[in-house]
Amino acid sequence: MENTAGRLYTAAEFFEMIPETNEPYELHSGEVIALATPSVEHQRISRELVFRLGAFIKSRGGSCEPFNAPLDVMLDDLNVVQPDVFVVCDPDKIGKKRITGAPDFVIEIMSSNRYHDLVRKFGLYMQSGVREYWIIDLQNRKTLVYRLEKTDLPELYPFDEPIPVGIFGGELSIEVSELTGG
Repeated sequence: MENTAGRLYTAAEFFEMIPETNEPYELHSGEVIALATPSVEHQRISRELVFRLGAFIKSRGGSCEPFNAPLDVMLDDLNVVQPDVFVVCDPDKIGKKRITGAPDFVIEIMSSNRYHDLVRKFGLYMQSGVREYWIIDLQNRKTLVYRLEKTDLPELYPFDEPIPVGIFGGELSIEVSELTGG
């Protein structure tokens, strides 16, 4: 990809510039951001989360749908993200190539760039209307949970403690240690 330093792009320009590939790029406030390739543990957790969320939704006959990266989510004209795992409950947001609008629930599995998930993405998700945001911190074996409909203050869960999924009224709980094998 060409060097984009100093140049700001709209979502339309971003989609023209980044062809349909599995390359991990996002657009934050018009700036193109290259993402790191995820680790094996990251991918295992992501896979298990999508499976568990999907099984729960299906068992309840729900209309929400879980997704995982790489899939573009256009939050607005200057912000396109690829959340690690997310749930969309409004079928009108689901297009053929991307999601348009904020997901209801987003889970990021924190990698090497901690600032990206803790600050940049948190701000984007909070401003765009995401209802619940989890940050799974592999390094510290803890999960930060933001229930953004209620507060911008996080709850902190160790990996061996069940976390109630707020958008489902706590009917589903996920223990991260079960997703990682320890």
